[in-house]
Amino acid sequence: MFLVKYMMTDKPFKRPFIVLVLCLSLTALTLFSFMEAAMAFELTSTAFENGGQIPARYTCEGADISPPLHWSHVPDGARSLVLIVDDPDAPDPRNPRMTWVHWVLYDIPPDVGGLEEGQTPASLPGNTKSGLNDWQREAYGGPCPPIGRHRYFFKLYALDKELGDLGAPTKKDVERAMSGHVLAEAVLIGTYKKSR
Repeated sequence: MFLVKYMMTDKPFKRPFIVLVLCLSLTALTLFSFMEAAMAFELTSTAFENGGQIPARYTCEGADISPPLHWSHVPDGARSLVLIVDDPDAPDPRNPRMTWVHWVLYDIPPDVGGLEEGQTPASLPGNTKSGLNDWQREAYGGPCPPIGRHRYFFKLYALDKELGDLGAPTKKDVERAMSGHVLAEAVLIGTYKKSR
């Protein structure tokens, strides 16, 4: 406000300098915002692109193992990560009636950087814990859509705390426990349609 009032005074020789300062400030803010967006919390896979088809290897028509996942730019202050994989298109994407949960992991160490393919409860890094999927298993269950092409949301949450031992929690149990502690979320979407 001071600069605006100063620019309105009868000192024209100083106005260009003030305009220059304002322009440089706006440019710096824009650059900072761009850099911050470029360094956003991100989840990717070498097996498929965001929005692309999940290879059959990671589905019920293949080996039914978990795909490789990688993340970057975990926010400062993160104490743990949560991974939830679900399908909001069940059972029929033309008439979805439920969200089917495929994988629930929590207390993933934030400095791990990713998960290799074929993770099992025994091979998970650090103190990572498994929750129950909708097959009532503490493991990854790959896409197996009964009809049509479904979307699979791989959602990674950075939390400001570890959740501790929740027993054998469902997705809802984990979401309830992490409520109010989410620092950031990254989403990777894959699709799949059965070949037969």
